[in-house]
Amino acid sequence: MSARRIALGLKHVLFGRSERSGLLARLLLYLVLLDVALLYLTPILYMISTMFKNSTDLLDPTVRWIPRALEWENLRMAWEGLRFPKTFANTIVLAGAGAVFQVVSCSIAGYAFARFKFPGRHLLFGLLIFSFLIPPQTVMVPLFALMKESGLLNTKWAILGPDLFGHGIRGSLFVIIFRQFFRTLPFELEDAARIDGAGPFKLFLKVMVPLAVPAIVVVFIFSFIWHWNETYLTGMMVGADNMTLSNSLFKMTEVLKQLAGRTAEVNETVKMAASFLIIFPPLILYAITQRWFIEGVERTGLVD
Repeated sequence: MSARRIALGLKHVLFGRSERSGLLARLLLYLVLLDVALLYLTPILYMISTMFKNSTDLLDPTVRWIPRALEWENLRMAWEGLRFPKTFANTIVLAGAGAVFQVVSCSIAGYAFARFKFPGRHLLFGLLIFSFLIPPQTVMVPLFALMKESGLLNTKWAILGPDLFGHGIRGSLFVIIFRQFFRTLPFELEDAARIDGAGPFKLFLKVMVPLAVPAIVVVFIFSFIWHWNETYLTGMMVGADNMTLSNSLFKMTEVLKQLAGRTAEVNETVKMAASFLIIFPPLILYAITQRWFIEGVERTGLVD
């Protein structure tokens, strides 16, 4: 074999026959992906490492990632301080029901904006975009007064009520997502369904909703996570009896001091354990639904 053939074969191995098939290109791609993965995984790994440390390991600069002994007491204190069973149930109800309500109401609104022509449609959609741009803090006072006058203050319906009518937490964004998705569907589907005798509601439920599964998955996950992590609205609206996990993190020290016989100090290790208990359920949800979520993001145009 001549030296030229050897050089040509080596070139094909290192650089490939296309820009992405060579060994060097793949190594560079894997290096970038590894760096991005470490960027996101490092805080989680640090959290897990810290929550198993005791006070001695926490103050010892030589102990960075691996503690000398696993301190399971931190998890127990975090469980008690968060009042985990009660606050977890409250959070599941708010996040789950809120996500379902927003999927239903925002899909109907997005379908109406995308497929129907009615007077003032562009004006209403402009107001919808405007409501998306307004910081929620600017409308907190009138919203608080409205919930108080309607008798919904300090109940779960102070959060779920707006969700039921297509508003709520990031509701305008979800309407925009559904509108963008429904606009990509061909109008021939509707024409064929109308020829078969389908009305507007049957057309929406039987034809459009099955096709909108990717958008539904995206909106459900986004809504669930944002309800799960919400502290500003829930801290002012739902009251102490309906406190969520994220809000209970701020009062964990106070709760532990109120428990009978509890005098232990709440340090960073306990707070890290509590933070892990809060983020663990959404991580499980994303791990289960990530394939449908990525497909939904691609099809709804969120990557544009």
